[in-house]
This record gives sequence, C-alpha cells and structure tokens, in this order.
Amino acid sequence: MKELVHAILDQYALPWYGTHGVSHWARVLENGRRLVAETGAVLEVVELFALFHDARRSNEGFDPGHGQRGAEYAATLRNGLFRLPQAWFDLLFTACVAHTNGSVEGDITVRTCWDADRLDLGRVGFVIDPQRLGTQAAHDPQVIAWASQRARARVVPDLVRSEWALG
Repeated sequence: MKELVHAILDQYALPWYGTHGVSHWARVLENGRRLVAETGAVLEVVELFALFHDARRSNEGFDPGHGQRGAEYAATLRNGLFRLPQAWFDLLFTACVAHTNGSVEGDITVRTCWDADRLDLGRVGFVIDPQRLGTQAAHDPQVIAWASQRARARVVPDLVRSEWALG
C-alpha cells in the first residue's frame, strides 16, 4: 500500500495534511477496518476506497465530481499498483462516485466504505447522525464516539508512518 499512497500523493493537488488529505484517508481506513470486522465487507475494497475517494479533489470545499474523478484515477492504476477482480473494482468505483450522495442503501461493501468516511465528519464540525449511516456496525454508539473523538482531534493515525512511511 505504501507505493500506492506515494503515487496518489505525487498527483494530489491539495495539502497532504489538509482536511481531505492523508490524515483523513488514514482515519477512514481505520474506521473501515473496524467496520469490516462486523459487516463482512470486502476489506481490499474498503482500504482502497479510503485512498481514492478524495484523491482527486480540486479544493477543500464544495467539489462536485471529485468522487468520479477519484474512481477514474483508480481505474488508471488498477492492474499496475493494485489488482482487484472486476466485481470488486465495480464496488470500489461505485463507492467513490457516490460517496457524497447521502445514500444508505446498496451493497454492504459500498455502505461500509461510505460509513467509514461519514464517521470522520467530525473533522469539519459535523455531529454524526446515525440515520445517515448504512451499516449496523456504524450505528454502535461506541464506534461513533471513538471515530468522532479522533476526527475532532484530527488524529494522525500511526499507520501514516508505519504503513505508508510518511513523516
């Protein structure tokens, strides 16, 4: 994953440690890993979603189409820096494209991706609304409290250093 993260950062247009950057990706990744343990979602898809869903943002505010751009970017790196079967790639593509639509319906892997991202909304001052979460695992008050605290504090997860080799 380290090589993939570095490739994404080589083209990333925003500050690496900005609102939608590395720290956010890492918290989404950790949120997703925690949810997958209960949802049974495809871990590889959830992990890749964490990296690609905001990888092609052009600004930190309203940026329509950034999920589509991230999904299309993932398609250019597939079978090079990462590999996924077509069915799993389709889930990743869908999750990236529609992650800002507010849906709570669909495939469990896609919903796990969306919840992993939504659980980090505290970083921009939002309180997590369980009605906007699509998995039972994300509805757990302990999960919401854990994720919200980390988001508000803008925690930089250890994996940024240990798994991605970023300082």
